[in-house]
Amino acid sequence: MDLMEQVEAILSYGDICDRCLGRFFGKRSHGLSNAERGHALRIAYEVDADVPHREAQSPCWICGGELDAIESWARAVVDAVSGIEFETFLIGTKVPPLMAESEEMVWSDLGLTHPEPLKAEMNREVGKAVSAITGKPADLKKPDLVAILDIASGTVDVQINPVFFAGRYRKFERGIPQTHWDCRVCRGKGCERCGGTGKQYPDSVEELIGRPALAAFLAECAVLHGAGREDIDARMLGTGRPFVMEMTAPRRRTVALRDLEEAINRSAAGRVAVSLEGLADRRAVQTLKSDKAHKKYRILVEIDGSVSPDEVRSALDQLKGVIIHQRTPKRVSHRRADLVRERRVIDIELVGVEEGGYVIDVVGESGLYIKELISGDSGRTRPSLAEILKRDARVASLDVLLVEDNGER
Repeated sequence: MDLMEQVEAILSYGDICDRCLGRFFGKRSHGLSNAERGHALRIAYEVDADVPHREAQSPCWICGGELDAIESWARAVVDAVSGIEFETFLIGTKVPPLMAESEEMVWSDLGLTHPEPLKAEMNREVGKAVSAITGKPADLKKPDLVAILDIASGTVDVQINPVFFAGRYRKFERGIPQTHWDCRVCRGKGCERCGGTGKQYPDSVEELIGRPALAAFLAECAVLHGAGREDIDARMLGTGRPFVMEMTAPRRRTVALRDLEEAINRSAAGRVAVSLEGLADRRAVQTLKSDKAHKKYRILVEIDGSVSPDEVRSALDQLKGVIIHQRTPKRVSHRRADLVRERRVIDIELVGVEEGGYVIDVVGESGLYIKELISGDSGRTRPSLAEILKRDARVASLDVLLVEDNGER
């Protein structure tokens, strides 16, 4: 079937606008819009077939006139994004099934190999119109927001892409989890046990950092991504733990991070402090999660019975540089797979005696369970300090002193 025969067949289905007619041959030539291409094809067919000229009628049986309403859709997008700060955008379109089936039927019946879908035409043309109104460019890869045109309902749904910022946090108060935990009883709904808050713990590092950030970015939610996590009863000291904070659906994207850092440190004073390093992206989260950082801990160890510092040093020397075999600890077995993990003790030494216990510094590979390295966890961790000393031993307190990043190794 040649070109004019295909055009004749398409026109025989019913009234069709120039844009839709042009779309069916959208990838066969360049330099013309689909409307121009469709109009040219209509005229060429009429000349070839020697039939009277007939302008396209409305509404088009395929797009229902939506392609003649580009400016109206663009204005609807501009109204929908009012009050949202953005520099780039992208248009998406939800095409009703009947429209999609109609154009696909024509493609199939006529064996067309170069059509452009209605969705692509709407996305491009509305995007150009929005750009002309706002002065903002469309970005196909990393837009600040996406406006979804729902043809069936005639509405625009705006999806705002998140903003990320990176930094390090220190936690000075024990008993604060890294992230929000739903109440174990009501699972976040609110009950007598949690005082109606829906939370297992009153605060978290995520919330202490997130509350000022939510106000600054006018965001819906703040999600903390950390380079590992310390136990709830551990402090995070030293230079702090690397983190990336994800601000979901932010209506403001330009925030002075120095001012935000001051606001966080002021509101969480004595509990959590941050040093913010700059804006980040989704790849920074992936890098943070995949990086197997070494960590340095300071622990206060209690040992049953009478043990001299020299005996403790000798036992610690037997752990230095050793590969430790750790079956998932009993304390986390309800939320971790039951596996045996191998982790190395990079360094371990006695640094002092206080409060009837021994102060020990440990540098370990990522994933080394420090409490079980000391106690042995009823034989689930081997070797352990308790096993070597042949005495019960336990961690009375634990502080994280250092979480390395790639540049510190």
